[in-house]
Amino acid sequence: MQDLPITQQPIAIASPLPRKSRQARVVWRNNVVTVGGDAPVRVQSMTNTDTVDAVETAIQVRQLAQAGSEMVRITVNTPEAAAAVPYIREQLDRMGEYVPLVGDFHYNGHRLLTEYPACAEALSKYRINPGNVGKGDKKDKQFGQMIEAAARYDKAVRIGVNWGSLDQELMARLMDENSRRAQPWDTRQVMFEALISSAVDSARLAESMGLNGDNIILSCKVSGVQDLISVYRALAQRCDYALHLGLTEAGMGTKGTVASAAALSVLLQEGIGDTIRVSLTPQPGEARTQEVVVASEILQALGLRIFVPSVTACPGCGRTTSTIFQELAKQIDDYLRGQMPLWRMKYPGVEAMKVAVMGCIVNGPGESKHANIGISLPGTGEAPAAPVYIDGEKALTLRGERIAEEFQALVENYVARTYGATAAAPA
Repeated sequence: MQDLPITQQPIAIASPLPRKSRQARVVWRNNVVTVGGDAPVRVQSMTNTDTVDAVETAIQVRQLAQAGSEMVRITVNTPEAAAAVPYIREQLDRMGEYVPLVGDFHYNGHRLLTEYPACAEALSKYRINPGNVGKGDKKDKQFGQMIEAAARYDKAVRIGVNWGSLDQELMARLMDENSRRAQPWDTRQVMFEALISSAVDSARLAESMGLNGDNIILSCKVSGVQDLISVYRALAQRCDYALHLGLTEAGMGTKGTVASAAALSVLLQEGIGDTIRVSLTPQPGEARTQEVVVASEILQALGLRIFVPSVTACPGCGRTTSTIFQELAKQIDDYLRGQMPLWRMKYPGVEAMKVAVMGCIVNGPGESKHANIGISLPGTGEAPAAPVYIDGEKALTLRGERIAEEFQALVENYVARTYGATAAAPA
């Protein structure tokens, strides 16, 4: 048999395309979160507590930050909420949690930022929606009051446009202009143009009012996957501001997770996006932190960030009628995530660790060898033994009823030995 010819060109390795954006700084105390430029794509989240309840809100902010959120947005919608913001910040500082807070303003932000200067100072970033800052002659004045506060306190601003609250005066003007075209655009194209124009024009107006352009981040959120991709591709071509990505009202559970992953992954692979949020509706009893987990997993799956050690586990088949490997995989994954707030400080580099929990002899040993530490559990009809591989070499074999506990102890020992201070110290 004649050998098949081998191509002379190496197979291209996929990597995100570069897009150079401006770099904003979102700061609280010594925690400086850079956004855009050469900075990594950042994860953002939002509380769903009543902001007036400073303690409850601070607790949820801390939970989101501990899960990996690098900025947390809170609703600031009433005088009582604005008055509570400094106390939320104070509670977080007492807990040693210096995650930057983002104030979400709609309709009355100009008044709240002016009348509650302590709120304006305690926040690290303002979210302004140009669709509801005011109408007619009041619009630019009220927008200007918010920009003045941002400039005075040197705060970053996200100008966040949403198709559910689009500037109707702008939309009406663009529809009128479109009607006079020889070949009118589709209504959806006009809406896309309104989204982008609202964001870019507002950013330029903010700069003309004295806000540093490097402190501006833009977003144009819609709830359709293909619509989001279309809008952000055009937005990225029209400006060099840092961009915040998010599929608005993504939904709950599998639907929201898959839709967000599909939309954001396409854009991130094209180099578009500097911060992301996954707007999941929590299922009953589900932790708010799930949106942070999904956002982190999207970035980690794309190879853009590493947040937690990865657990490789097979899906199961007729060879794995036992559920032991599934239970162990979940136990180890939960354990690693739970340990990360402490491990980030104690064991630098541990987030890059790879763990394999496999269910039978077919791929089990091979996947375990590729991991830093892996276990190949016995499949149906296999000998009741579970070989453990450490750094590519078979280290020992576990047997009996305590395999799960013994393997977790091996993982703990591996982390301390490999990533601990003594391991990093020079000989």
